[in-house]
Amino acid sequence: MSTLHLVPTDLQHTYEVREWRNAAGVLSTACPEEWEEIIEVLSGFRLLRSEIEAAGGRKSPIANQIDAAFYAKHWQEKQFKTAIRLDDQTFESPTHKVDCFKARVALELEWNNKDPFYDRDLNNFRLLFDLRAIDVGVIVTRSTALNPIFRELGKYASYGASTTHSEKLWPRLDGGGGGGCPVLAFAITPELYVDDGPPTPKQVAEVQAEPDEE
Repeated sequence: MSTLHLVPTDLQHTYEVREWRNAAGVLSTACPEEWEEIIEVLSGFRLLRSEIEAAGGRKSPIANQIDAAFYAKHWQEKQFKTAIRLDDQTFESPTHKVDCFKARVALELEWNNKDPFYDRDLNNFRLLFDLRAIDVGVIVTRSTALNPIFRELGKYASYGASTTHSEKLWPRLDGGGGGGCPVLAFAITPELYVDDGPPTPKQVAEVQAEPDEE
């Protein structure tokens, strides 16, 4: 039975939401403080046109906006030190860094990476859950439905089919990529888009094509 009904209605309207192994139920009951903070951060997020147009480099302003909101609530980037011990030998086996971590919740933000990063995140969640380091994993990404906005802004070339968007994540999530770890995923939709810039060439053309009022 799904526990997605525990996700607030406004978030279900502004994000595509999927879960694996009743992750929303785990978050709301086992990690209620972290769950409330996730709701607060995601409810306050807006996808600004100015940040889409400025995106580039190692980390986009969009990713920085979300990370900063979590860090302000004392979440932190975290790498777990793990090792395998065989008789008297110890082999270091560190995990990948988690973007945001607090208590027993690991959260990854995938705005515009190559889509194999989803495999890395889900495998990391699986390992950390099996090691009893986390209770649940969360992924925040973007919806494929944002593509028309990128095209209108002339940015679609930066957001190709092989990057991190919801149509690449859902098959991996539904296919059990997270193993036994409950995983909750949010994909940013056009409902969160705010056009805070000057008219685009397309918008200008549409206005010019409108018939004059008599």
